[in-house]
Amino acid sequence: MKKIVIIVSTLFLLLVSPVFINNTFADAPPDPGGDPNTGGGTPVGGSPIGSGLVILMTMGAAYGMKKVYKLHTNESDD
Repeated sequence: MKKIVIIVSTLFLLLVSPVFINNTFADAPPDPGGDPNTGGGTPVGGSPIGSGLVILMTMGAAYGMKKVYKLHTNESDD
């Protein structure tokens, strides 16, 4: 009897689950609208990469010099 209940409940879930899965599909997203870059100028969110690269390289060089200085002072103490 227990085996029959398990088989019937499994078949019921397999037959009914496509009905519920079909209802969970989402609709397509709405149209995003016009092109935000119609002015012909700088693109929206465009930032210059040159100054950011210079800042990053300067910070990396300063960090490297700090590590070398710290290594040099630790060797002098020993």
